[in-house]
Amino acid sequence: MKLLISRPMTAEVEARARTAFDVEIRESNAPLSTAEMHRALTEFDVVVPTLGDMFSASVFAAAPQPRCKLLANFGVGYNHIDVDAAQAAGVLVSNTPGAVTDATADVAMTLLLMTARRAGEGERLVRAGRWEGWHPTQMLGHHVTGKRVGIVGMGRIGQAIARRCHFGFGMQVAYPARSRKELDFPTEYASGLTQLAASVDFLVLAVPGGADTRHLIGAEVLAAMKSSALLINIARGEVVDQAALITALEAGEIAGAGLDVYEFEPEVPETLRAMENVTLLPHLGTATEEVRSNMGHMALDNVAAFLTGQQPPNAVT
Repeated sequence: MKLLISRPMTAEVEARARTAFDVEIRESNAPLSTAEMHRALTEFDVVVPTLGDMFSASVFAAAPQPRCKLLANFGVGYNHIDVDAAQAAGVLVSNTPGAVTDATADVAMTLLLMTARRAGEGERLVRAGRWEGWHPTQMLGHHVTGKRVGIVGMGRIGQAIARRCHFGFGMQVAYPARSRKELDFPTEYASGLTQLAASVDFLVLAVPGGADTRHLIGAEVLAAMKSSALLINIARGEVVDQAALITALEAGEIAGAGLDVYEFEPEVPETLRAMENVTLLPHLGTATEEVRSNMGHMALDNVAAFLTGQQPPNAVT
């Protein structure tokens, strides 16, 4: 049984993979090309893909009887895989939920605090040698403690963010959803996204990617937000209409944004890069040694179960 891992992994995960499986670990960090995806489906029994490896319906159509029977995705999000097309081709899909929750929530808070307190702008000022010393009105930002935050996507990650906001900063937490959640801390249920956006100081996005959430945050939602509000995105880049966001920032419709993901990643428009009121991170959501190793082990656990005839513990259904 041949295994392909589409990106270099941590040393710990690579060592386990080489010991336990007949594995090929790709050396490039670039996404798989169409030709590479075709080879993955036709020459390997199991593939561990990740973000950017676009296993679309057309890719499966080009390999109608694939040798590959499992895509053990490295990551909780799998919107880069057409799951329906995979299943139609007899290919199971699994992912790595749980391992990413706290690290991603931590990055959401990092962006919220950095953007609110102008930390990126302040660091650039110091590094450039332009800081002239403390004074009472220096770089006044947005107070965080006690403010109102809207969490869009109250799943594992959204709840972890909400807990940090409530218990760590005494923030009032509100969220929109199809139905109310059973939570162990006080929250306010909002009937709609636009209504929520109009009422919060911080709007944090933690929804999955995919067709259902593409451009969920567009001109209408941005226009509804307070001019003093901040948008934080640790979900997927395409959840935000990037052009509409730039327009809203330029027009002063919102006060700023903190972004870890981008609509056309890794491309980040010069307009965004030039804005001092926007915090930009290079998709660091799960970027710790422990978390990336845990994700890798979870992906390999899915592989190991599959190869022994068991259902992968994190199969996507």
